[in-house]
Amino acid sequence: MVETHDHFVARLSKLGKKHAKMTHGYVTRVGRDGLITVTPRRRRRGFPFKLLLMFALGFLGLKTFMVASVGPVTYNERLAKLEKGTVVEQAGAKVLAIDPVTEKLSAMTGPVLR
Repeated sequence: MVETHDHFVARLSKLGKKHAKMTHGYVTRVGRDGLITVTPRRRRRGFPFKLLLMFALGFLGLKTFMVASVGPVTYNERLAKLEKGTVVEQAGAKVLAIDPVTEKLSAMTGPVLR
């Protein structure tokens, strides 16, 4: 009798854990025998490389658009003003400096914008 109750409690706790996992999403599949099984969706743990890549591409696109719209001479003049500012502004000027990739992309998109 005790053994049966222990099995029941173990099954109940296992179902509780599965239900808690399913609050984050689940996947339903139909097997070859027609049985529908519901399993919790795997949670991704780790560094979000896609997010980092999207951020970098967005930042590169922003820099390209700014250089193409105002021109490299005016852009460098504005960066020179930032270089004379506070430490945060100087760091921003270093990050926003024109690199070869930005220069090539802005040369390609510049005629389209004008």
